[in-house]
Amino acid sequence: MRIPSRIIGGVLVAALLTQMTACGSIFFPDRRGQIDGKVDPLVIGLDAIGLLFYIIPGLIAFGVDFATGAIYLPGGSTAQVSPKKLQPAIKADGSVDNSKLQAILEKELGRSLPLNDPRLIQHRGSAQQLAMYDLQPSA
Repeated sequence: MRIPSRIIGGVLVAALLTQMTACGSIFFPDRRGQIDGKVDPLVIGLDAIGLLFYIIPGLIAFGVDFATGAIYLPGGSTAQVSPKKLQPAIKADGSVDNSKLQAILEKELGRSLPLNDPRLIQHRGSAQQLAMYDLQPSA
């Protein structure tokens, strides 16, 4: 009868330790150090499960995740390229030359984007949309 109680005790200690170290800090260590942002519902849910079973470790998990910033979603980064710099990628008929566009974006952003990927969804534009950005098809 001692072996099952040791197994149960070991499982209980392991469960408490995992809850005390906080779910967000374990699963997303790269998010530590964030100050604010949108809260990740996955981490909230995992910490809430800890609240259902063990109140004190669940509260500690929330506290650790908020204190370390691991509970927040990573912030997105954006980049902008001037429409004038994109002008050489527009063909005479108004369509976009993907190879030229890829070269321009790689030069300006320093990142290689897979514009020749078959899964890429391309939307067709019109001359009016080009005019909104002060671009004209070179005819």
